[in-house]
Amino acid sequence: MEMKLEQILEALLLSASRPLSINEILAAFDKEKSPSKDELRESLKQIEVDCETRGVELKKVSSGYRMQVKQIHSSYVSKLWEERPQRLSKATLETLALIAYKQPITRGEIEEIRGVSVGTQLMRGLMDRGWIKIVGQRDVPGRPSVYATTKEFLDYFSLQHIRELPELPELPDLKSLDYELPLEEPEREEDSKQDSQSNLTQ
Repeated sequence: MEMKLEQILEALLLSASRPLSINEILAAFDKEKSPSKDELRESLKQIEVDCETRGVELKKVSSGYRMQVKQIHSSYVSKLWEERPQRLSKATLETLALIAYKQPITRGEIEEIRGVSVGTQLMRGLMDRGWIKIVGQRDVPGRPSVYATTKEFLDYFSLQHIRELPELPELPDLKSLDYELPLEEPEREEDSKQDSQSNLTQ
């Protein structure tokens, strides 16, 4: 029995550990059986429609397409994982949000807005995650590095472009940043106290 193109695409996307571009999907086909890009896009649209009544969805992000669990079901799926993902500190959340909304931006400019110093380890942690990168140097004395977000950042938040970030009424209104960029689940009260103490020492 000949498989439908939609079935093949679903298998590819579900087995991939990252979003796949159109060209990467096409590379999985033999040349003589390869669909056209238009046929591929039509089948992807059909999958998107088919997923409306399912627990998963087809999502287009900056790097391509991926199949993912719908956000409405995430609370159920999260219970399957024994190890909970490491929660980012409030200082890290604030720094990442400022880079996302104010990029390109230097570390000094971040510190000026936050009112506290930003440690090298914090910036390195964001770079190790692949969420930010150095895009140049500011043409001022000392030539400080300028930071911006990456495609991996967009993919993580299911965005195609940085313009899709929710608007902030005021920046910095740092208390609102963790609501606008919900990286992890809300902090418990005791964790918030620890973060507040760590911010005072930064």
